[in-house]
Amino acid sequence: MNGSWTSFGGDLHLDLTERRAAGAGLRAALEDALREAVQDGRLAPGTRLPSSRALGEDLGIARNTVVEAYGQLTAEGWLSSRQGSGTTVARRQPPAPAVRAERPQQPPRTVRHDLVPGRPDLSSFPRTAWLAAARRALATAPHEALGYGSPLGRIELREALAHYLARVRGVRTDPDHLLVCTGVQQGLGLLCAALRERGARSLAVEEYGLPPQHAVVRAAGLATVPLPLDGEGARTDRLDRPDRLHADSGAVLLTPAHQYPTGVPLSADRRAAAVRWARERDRYVIEDDYDGEFRYDRQPLGAMQALDPERVVYAGTAAKSLAPGLRLAWLALPDALVEPVARLKVLADSMSPVLDQLTLAELITSGTYDRHVRRCRLHYRRRRDRLVAALAEHAPHVRVTGIAAGLHAVLELPPGSTPEAELLARAEAAGLALSSRSWHRAAPSDEDAPPALVIGYATPPEHAFPAALAALCELLRGA
Repeated sequence: MNGSWTSFGGDLHLDLTERRAAGAGLRAALEDALREAVQDGRLAPGTRLPSSRALGEDLGIARNTVVEAYGQLTAEGWLSSRQGSGTTVARRQPPAPAVRAERPQQPPRTVRHDLVPGRPDLSSFPRTAWLAAARRALATAPHEALGYGSPLGRIELREALAHYLARVRGVRTDPDHLLVCTGVQQGLGLLCAALRERGARSLAVEEYGLPPQHAVVRAAGLATVPLPLDGEGARTDRLDRPDRLHADSGAVLLTPAHQYPTGVPLSADRRAAAVRWARERDRYVIEDDYDGEFRYDRQPLGAMQALDPERVVYAGTAAKSLAPGLRLAWLALPDALVEPVARLKVLADSMSPVLDQLTLAELITSGTYDRHVRRCRLHYRRRRDRLVAALAEHAPHVRVTGIAAGLHAVLELPPGSTPEAELLARAEAAGLALSSRSWHRAAPSDEDAPPALVIGYATPPEHAFPAALAALCELLRGA
């Protein structure tokens, strides 16, 4: 006998047939089925059960049989019954764990101070504004918005992004050339797959960058070819080298607004050189607009994409301005790449989640997103200034670079200081999470560079930032 319980807000399948076939009476079969549902977790502690009348009707058995089963299980401690509150699953004390003879594992070290770069202050996420925008967006969304849609993304968000990017970053695009993806890494993977279909065998990258992006490139079947960096950014003149790896590069991946992690902007001459290379060789530039919205001590640099929208792919994200957990990013694509990248997006996941797209579109068109970014910019600039002041006072031997924009700083130690690996070990022992510059290298190197740390000063919530600064300064004093 089967039944579905809907009176307490959920469905639970009970099968009494096997128990009846084994000779159990109705009451015993019901008791066994309920006991089993509690034991295997289908009925969680605190769950309110249906009334005896409702359950009897669902299962096609007498109400008195249910009353007696409830009474027996209550007496055994499986259920709890109170006048006026109905019958619920009892909150049982979990059994004590068995004592094991072998030596217990050491607990993992606790991260007390998170200064890992590449993350925003998640406590600054605009929850109230997001909820209000989500309600407005859902109330006005057409019914078809909740169905399967274009792999490019919702038109509401693509229209909002086209206007926003043109106004704020100088991007030249339109909704038909924008694709919404679940993070820049997914967008990069789609681009690499499309380039491989065109015959590319490698991708030129900056010698320091994001290792997860390098892994995405290699997972798509392309080799990574590092470009050296100096005070003007990536050495784009190296793209014209005649060796095979450079000749097979289908594109170059750059962070021109704020090179990650060094913080150097790409000079105008080198931007022009990269675009010229792409035109002459039928290649592409992939512009990761890393931290493009967070600049402090200089005029904002416009997007490189504006130099040639048919040769430069623009990649942006809400991961730093809002939160990485939203998984919202976008590509402004040249005309020749729209079809292949959209086709690959269909194979990857068909389309990105709709409700968050509609909410972000509402935030942008209402002006709320602009106001939030401005608040964050001021918040992070103050954080940066506090970091610089603390280091100047407590670790004056450390050189701080890459701080004109973004959410991180590079701390260069003098030659002969404690090696990076030892610094990281000391940091871990102190509960301090951070990163080293060498971890960001695109390829191993014999270069004997002075030790340097990459510090994400945006990550800790405001109340935890002073303690994180103190722990960092203590680490550097001993270096």
